Amino acid sequence: MTNPQNLSYTQEHEWIDLADTTAAAVGITKYAADSLGDVVFVQLPEVGARATAGEPLGEIESTKSVSDLYAPVGGEVVEINEAVVDNPELVNLDPFGDGWLFRVRVDGTPEGLLDAAGYDAFTTESGE
Repeated sequence: MTNPQNLSYTQEHEWIDLADTTAAAVGITKYAADSLGDVVFVQLPEVGARATAGEPLGEIESTKSVSDLYAPVGGEVVEINEAVVDNPELVNLDPFGDGWLFRVRVDGTPEGLLDAAGYDAFTTESGE
């Protein structure tokens, strides 16, 4: 599986695009979307909510299970993707594009994130 090289990743299978220093987009990886199965409901944080790195910030429900959505970084949620709320299947169809979940204004310097090669190695080595 090829993960975009320009993104950073977490071991909880979220991605973050830190290229936009104003508001970084966050989503789940294709690996996570495929593992979940058909996504049927997404509960996103409210605009203005405080994100704490590694803490739950919402939920994703699929035909298989309900999974927590974790914040990859600390900061303030400044936008949510209403299209995903209305059409949760976007998470499966385009997890790195139209299926993004929310944008966060990042506090400080993010820590503990993986690059694409590190995330690929993590999913391979951990047997996930």
